[in-house]
Amino acid sequence: MEQHINLREANQHLSRYIEAVQQGHEIIITRRGQPVARLVGLTSKKVLSVEQQEARKRSLERMRRGYPLGGQPIRRDELYER
Repeated sequence: MEQHINLREANQHLSRYIEAVQQGHEIIITRRGQPVARLVGLTSKKVLSVEQQEARKRSLERMRRGYPLGGQPIRRDELYER
């Protein structure tokens, strides 16, 4: 559940809003009607959207395959030849 509060109210009742965050609520702090900060619990786990999950899956697959950098593999004996 998301709740919007103004900065003055956040300053006056911070402990109340920290308790709400611990119970799983999300608090949006506004200044002059514009959102400027978000209070969320540290233990709350972020859920990825379907698009984000697919992008993560593609990135992990690319990392496993690696990127070809060209060139030839270097043999240890070649390193010490003069």
